[in-house]
Amino acid sequence: MKRALLALALTGSVLSGCASYQRSPLRPASDVLAAPDPAILSADASKIDRPYLTPQAIDLSQPLTPNALAVIAVLENPDLKAQRAKSGVTDAQAFSARLLPDPTFGANFDKILSGPDVFNAFGAQLGFDLNAIRTARVTRESGEAAKRQVRLDLAWAEWQTAGQARLLGVRVLALTEQLNIAREAAASALRLFEAAQRAAGRGDVAASELDTRRQALVDSSSKARTAESDLATARGELNKTLGLPPEVEVKLAPPAASPVPPDSATLVAQALERRLDLQALRAGYGVAEADLHKAVLEQFPNLSLTIAGARDTANNYTVGPAIGFALPLWNRNRGAIAVATATREQLKAEYDARLFQTRAEIDTAIKGLRALRRQRTELAGQLPALQKYADATERAAKRGDLSLATADTALQAIRDRRLALLQIDQQIAEQTIALELLSGGPSEGWTR
Repeated sequence: MKRALLALALTGSVLSGCASYQRSPLRPASDVLAAPDPAILSADASKIDRPYLTPQAIDLSQPLTPNALAVIAVLENPDLKAQRAKSGVTDAQAFSARLLPDPTFGANFDKILSGPDVFNAFGAQLGFDLNAIRTARVTRESGEAAKRQVRLDLAWAEWQTAGQARLLGVRVLALTEQLNIAREAAASALRLFEAAQRAAGRGDVAASELDTRRQALVDSSSKARTAESDLATARGELNKTLGLPPEVEVKLAPPAASPVPPDSATLVAQALERRLDLQALRAGYGVAEADLHKAVLEQFPNLSLTIAGARDTANNYTVGPAIGFALPLWNRNRGAIAVATATREQLKAEYDARLFQTRAEIDTAIKGLRALRRQRTELAGQLPALQKYADATERAAKRGDLSLATADTALQAIRDRRLALLQIDQQIAEQTIALELLSGGPSEGWTR
């Protein structure tokens, strides 16, 4: 009776540690696609912990700063949520790698049917996989390195997504201003074309002048439509990056002026230290090192130990160990070793290639920024003379010394330069954010 109670208690304690299955159905599409709860979003944004973000409350009804856009993107971007779920899988795999295999147990019973003996035979075996103990350390190292790699990949993806949100915010603001100027230019071209059309009807201007005004109207209208289309696309991309429904119209606060980056060598040195994708590649190389070490260990015989006890039909009791292992004659795990060695060399080559790519991209971005700033200086230098000429023609047109068309043409030249400056400013801002992403950290750290 005592043995039965002990067995029952042991069975209960083992079963109490077992996991149970629970269904987890997919959420309805309406819940997935709905806008985030403002209170929850603001609370999460106030507690966010990232080295390149400042925690702040979020109010979608107010203009959002570049930092606020980055915070929302990190919290609500659907792709980042999926990657965070993937990191949970890797954590579980690392936990699994730390566990030793359970021992195996077997039992047998032989009922005697005939013969001189009168006892039924029975036996039991308890087995242990000794190979798992031998490779336990390198298995844990591989699991921990894989977990570190996935977390670094996630952090790199968050950094890239935060930068993309800021870049799209800059683009939306720039395209909004460009659309306003393009619409002004289209309205001016329409007025000039209508005036030329009336004058042509009276015979005051030649047909060629009317054709010139018509072509100018077509060009300016086309630019306005292109700017409108680009703005709609940018707003859609921004909402998608932020994880917001398309109908939400985000208000934006103007960003700070773009800083002048340091030289290429300084940023490359910072990138090699700060870029999380390079750290993730190094962690991945650690996985390959551990996997190769494990493959080398597994070339030796895989030992298994079994403790067996039995009673035969003559009522003889026996107990003893049994050892089993594979004879390393032909395979010797050479295939797995070759694959692990080649994988390690592949990862080493990929890491070296990423280093060269990082240096080249940073150098190209800095040279591009220098060219844009030089072009902006040249364009800005032309504005005062153009503005002076436009003011003079406007005064002359008011006195009747010049036609209104001439004054409007001078104003159009100002609009063209302003539009070109806005486009260059947009490129400088976007290139600066891209350079931040390439260097692996905010521009505030460039001078440190």
